[in-house]
Amino acid sequence: MIPLTLAEVAGAVGGRLLAADPAARVTGPVEFDSRKAGPGALFVAFPGEQVDGHDYAVAAVAAGAVAVLGTREVPGVPMVLVADALDAMGRLARAVVDRLPDLTVIGLTGSSGKTTTKDLIAQLTVRLGPTVAPPGSFNNELGHPWTALQAGPDTRFLVLEKGARGVGHVRYLCEVVPPRISVVLNVGVAHLGEFGSVENIALAKGELVESLPADGLAVLNADDPLVDAMAGRTRARVVRYGEAAHADVRAEDVTLDGRGRALYTLVVPEGSAPVRLGLTGRHQVSNSLAAAAVARELGMPLAELATALGELGLVSTRRMDVFERPDGVTVIDDSYNANPASMAVALRALAGMRGGGRAVAVLGYMAELGPYERDGHLEVGRLAAGLGVDRLLVVGEPAAPIHEGATAVEDWGGESVLLTDQAAAVEVLRGELRPGDVVLVKGSRYRTWEVADALRVDATGEGAAA
Repeated sequence: MIPLTLAEVAGAVGGRLLAADPAARVTGPVEFDSRKAGPGALFVAFPGEQVDGHDYAVAAVAAGAVAVLGTREVPGVPMVLVADALDAMGRLARAVVDRLPDLTVIGLTGSSGKTTTKDLIAQLTVRLGPTVAPPGSFNNELGHPWTALQAGPDTRFLVLEKGARGVGHVRYLCEVVPPRISVVLNVGVAHLGEFGSVENIALAKGELVESLPADGLAVLNADDPLVDAMAGRTRARVVRYGEAAHADVRAEDVTLDGRGRALYTLVVPEGSAPVRLGLTGRHQVSNSLAAAAVARELGMPLAELATALGELGLVSTRRMDVFERPDGVTVIDDSYNANPASMAVALRALAGMRGGGRAVAVLGYMAELGPYERDGHLEVGRLAAGLGVDRLLVVGEPAAPIHEGATAVEDWGGESVLLTDQAAAVEVLRGELRPGDVVLVKGSRYRTWEVADALRVDATGEGAAA
């Protein structure tokens, strides 16, 4: 963060100082974890029923924090007192970003692929200048300002993933940190239970391009009709990416190697160049094109861009992380989260990677689908069977419709089994896997990753290479 006096902090957040020197300067990070609040930091204390940050205010100051931003007085602790600490963090982030005129803020949203694409964009922008991007999926009302507050005078690019649980959430995040470049990836049924309809999801995602200034840039997925139509919702310039003929940044002649990695020709108005991705999954073509569109607009030449795309790697964990076990089994750890769209791309990647062995899918429950829950799970089961998955392990009773959908496909030559929990899935796999098999592990955040972690262990009990 840029250095600020406590008086400036209080002014930015509408707070008042208690037992604090107005001239004292915050020179370190803004942290809500007292263990990270070292010298020069500002510690944010959030009230809570289970854990109350104010109980750690004394320890944070003892560790070097200049003051505590909180909602109640802690005797003997220099404080910036506010009514709402989360709102105050947002106000402080906006104040910091407004003081960085050379900063380009890049915001992105979508129903799936946000975190991976955020990581890809950041890997490209760092080649053009100092870049700040959040770890993992830190994309809500807390993670958004926390990330923005890491930007300093030398930061040139701030890449922010914007999540939403309803209409208006993306708009609020854009008020906290206004984007100069907005990227919309797709509109799907993820979180349908919270939004109520796909139309509301599209409405919410489009808030990102509505927030752009006239001299901003909207980067839209030409292959998604609901995203493509968002061009009419922004006053900014529009650049489209995808495989559609009208895309400005386009992939042609896409093929996959035996590891599911894409090769394609990158086509832009300036010319074309071959790209060989190191990332697994056909869907990475679209993700990489979104990142390419941003980097191109920021001035990266075509030849350098094509090379850089081939050097992109995974940053956030459990997202199409492919590893080989010593026994010859290949595992795709995509266990961070799941919705019908991301399940589909992962299953297609699994099918494309199958060589002489079997394609095995370990699938768990998909959350937040609302009235689409049963149909969404049935659809995934039918797709797994249609793609010829050899062995389907469905984990947990809530995911049972996946099993139903697969077994209802009459000409499917594979087999599905419904298991009680992750431990049961691990037991089955350890008894059945053989060299050449490819295993996909995917589900919403219901400990599905325990299966992937168990598969990293070889016969000697030592971790397999990732």
